[in-house]
Amino acid sequence: MNIKSLLLGSAAALAAVSGAQAADAIVAAAPEPAEYVRVCDAFGTGYFYIPGTETCLRVKGYVRFEVQASGQDGAFNGDDRAWNARTRGLVTFDTKSDSELGTIGSTITVRSWADESSNSVELDEAFITVGGFKAGQMYNYWDTDLSGETDDLGSNRLNAIGYDYKSDAFFAGVMVDELTGFYSRTAANSGNPYGDNNRVGIEAQVGGSFGPVTATLLGAYDFAADDAAVRLIASADVGPGTLSVAGIYSTGASAYYDLSEWTVAAEYAAKITDKVSLTPGVQYWKNTNVDVNGDYTDGDALRAGLTVDYKLVENLTTKLSVQYNKTDAENYWAGFVRLQRSF
Repeated sequence: MNIKSLLLGSAAALAAVSGAQAADAIVAAAPEPAEYVRVCDAFGTGYFYIPGTETCLRVKGYVRFEVQASGQDGAFNGDDRAWNARTRGLVTFDTKSDSELGTIGSTITVRSWADESSNSVELDEAFITVGGFKAGQMYNYWDTDLSGETDDLGSNRLNAIGYDYKSDAFFAGVMVDELTGFYSRTAANSGNPYGDNNRVGIEAQVGGSFGPVTATLLGAYDFAADDAAVRLIASADVGPGTLSVAGIYSTGASAYYDLSEWTVAAEYAAKITDKVSLTPGVQYWKNTNVDVNGDYTDGDALRAGLTVDYKLVENLTTKLSVQYNKTDAENYWAGFVRLQRSF
């Protein structure tokens, strides 16, 4: 074997080995791009895109611990206890997206109250919005109040469909509601008229800002009870706080309002510092008793109180509220202290 033959054989062997190694080489697949959560700023703070969609989602809610106290006998569960501790959790899921019909939205809110007598989870609200249209289970216009600690201006949570219009300084809306006897003393006093097919109500409101004053006029008619109620709420910035007044007239006990024939309320929410707010309030009810037909007769009631709000840190607040109640039957004090973490 000469040198030339040896060199040619070695070269052929190396080529064969290199070819075999190249054929057996493993090429790593390119990693798939990860889709991270993207902020959605088209509908306000807190929204983000659901991965793989053009739908924006916001999650919010709070955890609340509260200790209530009352000087009224049997105020809590019918026993003689003067205090009661409660914990509440609430979570809201809001979604929004653009479409040919306008902005499509949906809201689901789940909440739970837990105390010594109950520990249950319930569907608080669930509704769909398409532009200004709204349908589902929701709190209606009557749920709006001053601050809700001293005043009681009505509240409904029911199945409804309606339309809302809003501009910079004006808003209006109308809703058609399915009513039940849960919100009316008429149901107990006159054989529950809400068992028939006429358990329908209609409500409408208009309002806006007029210089320094913001006002809302609300009217509603309960077809089952055959009674109506009208409410006016107005507020304005005065000094270091906001002065708010409200009045209601009701032709009879209905699902929209059944506490009295008429009532007036007022409060002044004063911001003392960046952390402390004081809100004194008062409300008077006239003709609070109801006969078997749902008509108001006599009786009156008065409530006056003070609420103190203190901001510990961002999204962690405390509230102390003390109320004096006077009715034809009794006078008593009631209140609560609350710790709430919002997110």
